[in-house]
Amino acid sequence: MIHPVILCGGSGTRLWPLSRKSYPKQFTPLIGEESLFQASAGRVRGEGFAAPVILTGEPFRFIVLEQLAAAEIAAQGVLIEPEGRNTGPAVLAAALWLEKSDPGGLMLVAPSDHVIPDGPGFRAAVRAAAPRAAAGDLVTFGIAPTRAETGYGWLELEEAAHVGADSPQKLVRFVEKPDAETAETMLAAGHYLWNGGLFLFSVKAAIAAFETHAPAMLDPVRAAVEKGEYDLGFTRLDAGEWGKVPEDSIDYAIMERADNLAVMPFSGGWSDLGDWQAVWSESGPDSAGNVVSQHATGIDCEGSLLRSENTGQELVGIGLRDMIAVAMPDAVVVAPRGQSQRVKEAVAALRTREVKQATAFPVDHRPWGWFESLVIGDRFQVKRIVVKPGAALSLQSHHHRSEHWIVVQGTAKVTVDDEIRLIGENESVFIPLGAVHRMENPGKLDMVLIEVQTGSYLGEDDIIRYEDVYARK
Repeated sequence: MIHPVILCGGSGTRLWPLSRKSYPKQFTPLIGEESLFQASAGRVRGEGFAAPVILTGEPFRFIVLEQLAAAEIAAQGVLIEPEGRNTGPAVLAAALWLEKSDPGGLMLVAPSDHVIPDGPGFRAAVRAAAPRAAAGDLVTFGIAPTRAETGYGWLELEEAAHVGADSPQKLVRFVEKPDAETAETMLAAGHYLWNGGLFLFSVKAAIAAFETHAPAMLDPVRAAVEKGEYDLGFTRLDAGEWGKVPEDSIDYAIMERADNLAVMPFSGGWSDLGDWQAVWSESGPDSAGNVVSQHATGIDCEGSLLRSENTGQELVGIGLRDMIAVAMPDAVVVAPRGQSQRVKEAVAALRTREVKQATAFPVDHRPWGWFESLVIGDRFQVKRIVVKPGAALSLQSHHHRSEHWIVVQGTAKVTVDDEIRLIGENESVFIPLGAVHRMENPGKLDMVLIEVQTGSYLGEDDIIRYEDVYARK
């Protein structure tokens, strides 16, 4: 059995402002209607594939389950990393977790934010590589290059190898991201592939590789898995043990050190959507080379991406040539398409200035739903809050603010100290400062309310939780 292991913890700063630390690109429908994460999970379903194992962080655990449920996919397990330690420890944790149930199985390691349009072709390539992996080799997937790309690592095959082969080939070496001249040379040589960051190996071979090449990782990761706590359908890796784990990528930890390597060529199309130029390319530009979203308009533009992510905000480009313009309600980026990778520099600059838009998404996703701030003043804030059917906020109180709730859709079950009552549309309730309160949605549709906060401090950390059905820590 092939166990998909989907790594779902990156931040994707090159796709800012749509991708941010609080809500990274894998959860966003950048290409098509599905999110990249949903597409990744759906791509590895079928004969011979087990339910996926997901590695993610604490802030994203309920987003993962919500998006899997929407795609009608059940996870085999969701492992929560206490903190990001790069891909090496994450893969090892998955291998040690799978060792308990299927020590003889194979594991397919895949990022959650890549685009592979040919799902059947990719599954066929995985099946073709499976015998080699079952025999003990570590198989990486090499992507047929279409250009002299400097943003990817490359894989060198033997000169006699066939980059279009339907079976694994011998890997000579990994090549770091090259300069333009080296990339042109490798493209012309014909025996190089892009490193797709996809791997297939047996659970046994993966653990053995870490024992040999990264032994310092093995004991703390094993301890983190063994001491992990099962909680609301998740497995929380032990934070104390996880903190002892050396940080390293799977490439550096084992792949570039092992000698039992093979490359499975894949020519079905692939992109890591590493920047806005890649999004433009994968979105299928029109006859003028433009990609224009629903709430954007291009006039006399060529080769440009115009994208607005807000139904109430229209983006208009006039006379643009090879430009990127992406508008969010709270941030806009405009850049020449060829310099779109430099967006990460903008994020770094915003972080230096402690601008919240650098990391915080305008919509704050929570286990019970989401909220967004509509107006913020010195001593007041207005929010729109959406609570999913059957969901409930924690039982809580505040030191510094009072709240006024107005239900505009659905019905809210509201607790204020010892009183519990139902509040319907166009009705409101006042929450005095210090009152112990909770909001629930007893209905079958989303409940929407407007919250007006007033007080001396309105930060999200002014919350004392007494009960929480989501076991937030």
